[in-house]
Amino acid sequence: MTTDTAHVRLTGRRVVVLVVLLAAQFMLAADFSVLNVALPRVGADLGFLSGDLQWITTMFALCAAGCTLVFGRVGDYLGRRRIFVVGMAVLAVASAVGGLAGSPAVLLVARTLQGLATAAVTPAALAMLTVAFPEPSLRTKALGLNGVMMSSGFTVGSILGGLLTDLLSWRWAFFLNLPVALAALVVVPLVVPESRAETHRKLDVPGAVLITTGLFAGIYGISRTAESGVDSTALFSLALAVVLLIAFVLVESRTADPLVPVAMLRHPDVAYGNLAALFLFGGETALIFFTGLYVQNVLGHSSLVAGFVLVGIGVGQILGGSIGPRLLAKVPPRTMLGAALVGQGAFMLPGLWLAATNGWLAVLVAAEFVNAVFSMLAMLSFLVLATSAADADTQGLATGMATQSQQIGMAIGIPLLSAVFTTVTTGELDAIRTAIGVDAVALICVGAFALLRKGKR
Repeated sequence: MTTDTAHVRLTGRRVVVLVVLLAAQFMLAADFSVLNVALPRVGADLGFLSGDLQWITTMFALCAAGCTLVFGRVGDYLGRRRIFVVGMAVLAVASAVGGLAGSPAVLLVARTLQGLATAAVTPAALAMLTVAFPEPSLRTKALGLNGVMMSSGFTVGSILGGLLTDLLSWRWAFFLNLPVALAALVVVPLVVPESRAETHRKLDVPGAVLITTGLFAGIYGISRTAESGVDSTALFSLALAVVLLIAFVLVESRTADPLVPVAMLRHPDVAYGNLAALFLFGGETALIFFTGLYVQNVLGHSSLVAGFVLVGIGVGQILGGSIGPRLLAKVPPRTMLGAALVGQGAFMLPGLWLAATNGWLAVLVAAEFVNAVFSMLAMLSFLVLATSAADADTQGLATGMATQSQQIGMAIGIPLLSAVFTTVTTGELDAIRTAIGVDAVALICVGAFALLRKGKR
């Protein structure tokens, strides 16, 4: 494809499609984190008990991570644009309800609806993006921009949470969704063509129930462990998750029209890409969380300062998204994913030497900037790898799996490393160092596995 052809194909309607879908992805990613730094203020305003605050995040994460795969497949059957529009409508309603909430129960209902809307919209938007840009070079560029929006959206959400809470009110974290959601509801039906699987099949209801309930149980068990330690409820939830997920695999291998074809589950690139995503997104969200703890609890700065410290991550992600497509044109996605994960983990290692002095802020911002470049390169490589085995009938499934891996990583990263954090009894600074160190080593090991395994082929 010539450069002139690429420019022609990126004009007019396709540019509008790209802008609208990317704006929606950015907003959804920001929603995941925007209330993180505002939780104490939300709790004080609405009367949450301190032990119940985590449910503001957990309810969103449970629904977003637990239902994404099912909604992605439903979009293949019923139409991706239709699912996107319905999801955006639910998101608009949920955001209005959350912004006006006067009690804990109403806010939790709003966050539940936001999680369900995210589970519906995110894979549908990504599938429509891959369908709208079938040319490999343009698809890679579109996925690169999508990666920037999704990954930087989480970071910007954390920054916005601090800004809005300190300058206006946490309620604006909900209200800001409304103009984007309403614009998408108007524009998408006009400019984005409907797409669905050419082969009409029945939805695998047993598989859908097993995977959704299994993920709900697993994420709840991990969150419970981080909050209350390993108690009987957490153990039961985790054991139930294992049983349900094993049953899911068995059912899928015996079903004529499975929710997830076993051949796709066994595809090495798809399997590794989705596994790596758990560490990629879990590791980066946990780094942001512990950075906030360090800046606020150890150094004593405000949530506003903590938000500005994270700007380096946002800038690094934008840089990584801009150079990623060009690198992918020269480097195989599996190799790039492995190398990027190693780089992402390596630039977390300075966290092992954090000290209770403001002088470390400059070092932290610089290290996290480079870390973010690598995390964005990993994000783009993961998206290309995880959707590599998809055809026109399974785009929603592949993007649903990819999105679900991302959402699960974001949902379990902080609880898992918080469990590590709570085992350290020599002070909060030592606990932060330990959690970041474990995070770094895990990413380096996952990345090295891909590089070493490739070397044996």
